Amino acid sequence: LASPFYLEGHEVFISASIGIVLSWGINSATYSCERPEELLRDADTAMYRAKVQGRSRYEVFDIAMHNQVVMRLQLETDLQRAIERQEFVLLYQPIVSLKTGSITGFEALIRWIHPQRGLICPDLFIPIAEETGLIVSIGHWVLDEACRQISRWQTQFSNRTALTISVNLSVKQFAWPNLVNEIAQSLHQFNLNPRCLKLEITESVLMENAELVTTVMQQLKSLGVVLCLDDFGTGYSSLSYLHRFPVEILKIDRSFVSHMSFGNENFKIVQAITTLAQSLSIDVIAEGIETVEQQAQLSRLQCQYGQGYLFSKPLERNTADTLIAQQLAQTNNTSI
Repeated sequence: LASPFYLEGHEVFISASIGIVLSWGINSATYSCERPEELLRDADTAMYRAKVQGRSRYEVFDIAMHNQVVMRLQLETDLQRAIERQEFVLLYQPIVSLKTGSITGFEALIRWIHPQRGLICPDLFIPIAEETGLIVSIGHWVLDEACRQISRWQTQFSNRTALTISVNLSVKQFAWPNLVNEIAQSLHQFNLNPRCLKLEITESVLMENAELVTTVMQQLKSLGVVLCLDDFGTGYSSLSYLHRFPVEILKIDRSFVSHMSFGNENFKIVQAITTLAQSLSIDVIAEGIETVEQQAQLSRLQCQYGQGYLFSKPLERNTADTLIAQQLAQTNNTSI
């Protein structure tokens, strides 16, 4: 199949993703199918696994594949009702000034508390939400809940009105025609300064439809919200896209930070990103900071902000309340 052939004078190359099913009869102790359509169904499952694994390969069906498909279908069904059943929660991970150590804001991170399966991380259910279109309604809930929470904090801690909240936007959300109006309504509903809301997008969003993205980002910029480019350095054309979009913050992907040591390749990449950002008057947040050494290196590179387990894991709302209050108390004691 890998050998080229000629079609109407043109040389053509094709590849194949193959799914294989081996059935040993109804009474087999390993695997069996009772009907031909079951064989076709399972061969199709194996073929799609081959595509996911990189195409141009084969996969032999096993019962684990079937169980994964069944679980995914059940999750999709449960996801339809999760919002109305109030099964989603937001956790809040602090974003810290590397210069002062103070909390400047939080990133809102969604989790699903499933009634039977317990905690389900976004890596499992967000792709399903994207494929089914449920991401739009889930994203609407996240935006409203995040704006509600930052409004609470600004009321509760009146001298911390500059606290910000960061919310992730997916490709499907960005393509939704009512996105800008929805964000404007949330800002108005909770009486928020637009600069308190940071919207994080990945390079995959930028690559999806550059013309549409440019228009939407300009509209969001006109609202006054802050636009952040997430996972910077892991995508396709980071440098060539920076000048086209009104981005104010770059978030350095954790993969660079976690393997960074002075002078190595990752250090040089982080150094290049911070230097580039400084030349464009763009702030930088480093993700995945876990050691004091990483914090010190990033500070020397004049990275303004950090996020990671060195400072705090994602927190429930009440725990975040306590953390803000503790930091305020320390600040007040220092100023006395």
